[in-house]
Amino acid sequence: MEYISSPKNDRIKTAKKLTVKKHQKDAGRYLLEGRHLVQEALASGQTPYDIYATEQYLDDRALKPFYDKITQISESVAEHLSDTETPQGIFAVMPRQAEQLPDPLSGQFLLLDAIQDPGNVGTLVRTADAAGIKTVIFGQGTADAFGPKVLRAMQGSQFHVRIVSAKLMPIIKALQRAGIPVYGSELNEKAKSYRKIQPSAQFGLIVGNEGNGMDPVLLKQTDTNLYIPIRGQAESLNVAVAAAIMMFHLVGD
Repeated sequence: MEYISSPKNDRIKTAKKLTVKKHQKDAGRYLLEGRHLVQEALASGQTPYDIYATEQYLDDRALKPFYDKITQISESVAEHLSDTETPQGIFAVMPRQAEQLPDPLSGQFLLLDAIQDPGNVGTLVRTADAAGIKTVIFGQGTADAFGPKVLRAMQGSQFHVRIVSAKLMPIIKALQRAGIPVYGSELNEKAKSYRKIQPSAQFGLIVGNEGNGMDPVLLKQTDTNLYIPIRGQAESLNVAVAAAIMMFHLVGD
């Protein structure tokens, strides 16, 4: 097994670049960090290009089928590769795959309209996974699904749901042509209370930008726009919290 002790090693320099969107797209791969996330990736059936691990992880049971992919690294290399203050010491270079919409078009969809905060984006994907929603659409202006902070916040849910990056307007129209109702969300008491919508196996739910909400152009294209009544003095809910409330209601029992 190869051992790399210096952050200046060419392979390590290349791996480090795979935390940046441009380099990820050029290479068709990205760097995943952390034991849980690497285990989730391997359990999903994806094959890593490389695994970098400090000594403490070399005997990890999940890594054994991929022994030929493992390179041992020093703690200083782990610190260099890591995006966190306390590196776990295990990384995998994984394929960055472009997902497509399901064909035929059916099921439940979460659409993200310019959600910029990586923590919110990751939480939204994780919550969709928990609610049983199988497809999440990343619209323009939404944080990159393969950015380190989004990957950490998703906690492996990206391996359980289909993530598609696309402009939302064509997606909305495609869903509607397939007979799937599309719901927008807005902070407007004139919109329809989410409680008045019956749970369904078919729907699309759009949630909008943290500060500005949904694009007004998209709001005009939905079948119905939903509102969460607020009883107290808070002006609004965090987008991930609001989406969770609506997703679990729309999915039903």
